[in-house]
Amino acid sequence: MNVVYSPRYEISLPGHIWPTSKYRLIAERLKGHSAVTFVEPSSATWDELALVHAPEYLHKLRDGGMTMDDIATLELPWVPELADGFLLMTGGTMGEAAAALADGLAAHLGGGLHHAFANHGEGFCPVNDVAVAVRVLQASSTRAARSGEAIRRVAIIDLDVHHGNGTAMIFGPDPDVFTFSMHQQLNYPFYKPPGDLDIGLEDGTRDAPYLEQLSAALPRVFASGPDLVFYLAGADPFEGDRLGGLRLTKAGLAERDRVVIAAARAAGVPLATVLAGGYSANVQDTVDIHVATIEAMLQ
Repeated sequence: MNVVYSPRYEISLPGHIWPTSKYRLIAERLKGHSAVTFVEPSSATWDELALVHAPEYLHKLRDGGMTMDDIATLELPWVPELADGFLLMTGGTMGEAAAALADGLAAHLGGGLHHAFANHGEGFCPVNDVAVAVRVLQASSTRAARSGEAIRRVAIIDLDVHHGNGTAMIFGPDPDVFTFSMHQQLNYPFYKPPGDLDIGLEDGTRDAPYLEQLSAALPRVFASGPDLVFYLAGADPFEGDRLGGLRLTKAGLAERDRVVIAAARAAGVPLATVLAGGYSANVQDTVDIHVATIEAMLQ
């Protein structure tokens, strides 16, 4: 299975809660798997980002025009040099999508930047990588149709602990993209635009009710007829996560992954997994959860 990763994902954010070292640590743990083929991503272009993001906002990202309010909303110590890392990560999700369409399964150790809106970033997410990947696929559908590789519909299964607000807003008017978010309701973000299917969980939700609601929801996702599914496999529903308030165990999260993967396989739909959030006090807990996601895909 192709696994997209770059050492450049380990961005220096001194004192920040986002453990960008997790990407390297996950890759190190996966190096012993003979079924894993690491793929170096290519950067998305600014023109590709413009399929989702407003020109004025991209100008700010590219040319150092971010205001103090922009940076406060983004919650990152922003400097223009960071843009290169996020273009690379967006390109990683685009490459992963192509690999999933070719092989049925692919994973990206980065990605899942679901809080970015078309005209601004939020919550550590300056650009929305999955949205860009979807729009690039849609824009190339005419050419792809000639080779039999066109996709008509996409579904997004977002199981990060936080609602995918940017993604829901970007795709709200698009009938060809089905957005499903299952998240902690009384948590960031406060404004949660409606997607096609939203399940807001109570604080402290544990494995059994979580898995029950997920299993009940997935048939509706696949009934939308997707040609490709993006799966945001956040590690932050974990009971030890500093930015989450759910109570899932590592075993429960591993079962979550198996349920999603089995549903995609049963439907015969290619699955592209991005790892999204994870903020445990011990980064090894986050790494354990993300590695288990990739291992579930390999089984």
